[in-house]
Amino acid sequence: MQNTVKVKITMQDGGEMNLELYPDAAPITVANFVGLCDSGYYDGLCFHRVIDGFMIQGGGFVHENGKLLPKKGAKTIKGEFASNGINNPVKHTAGVISMARTQVKDSASGQFFICVADTPFLDGEYAAFGKCSDVASLEKAVSIGKARTGSIGYYDDVPLSPVVIKSIRVVK
Repeated sequence: MQNTVKVKITMQDGGEMNLELYPDAAPITVANFVGLCDSGYYDGLCFHRVIDGFMIQGGGFVHENGKLLPKKGAKTIKGEFASNGINNPVKHTAGVISMARTQVKDSASGQFFICVADTPFLDGEYAAFGKCSDVASLEKAVSIGKARTGSIGYYDDVPLSPVVIKSIRVVK
């Protein structure tokens, strides 16, 4: 991709993940994500769903006192992927960041996931919009995916020890 936006995820444990976002492939998604980063929306949220060999998902909940508390306030956006009429060439390979959604194609808001393995069955169905920009960042995502998990309320695959995002910021 020619045009990129650099983003850094800083974890509460001091780890970092550097990402490059692709506004040419998914302009609505990148603008939404950058706006949420700039507003501090992601500060203190967690990766609430992690599946080793698949993906790590965050951006929707605070993990507090053994409960997942939902974060509200992100507006829904159009899903930028082939089955929703949008040509998005980004494939769901290891390290790719994509928007989480419900079965409703235009329901993505603040939740995102990072693939920790190639997941081609997601291509054309979810709005991929960037990727980890270095090996260490992908290794951090993979290590998060190996967290011990369990169930909390309605939610499965929740890390037993909270995996907290300190901040996500655009790197100027």
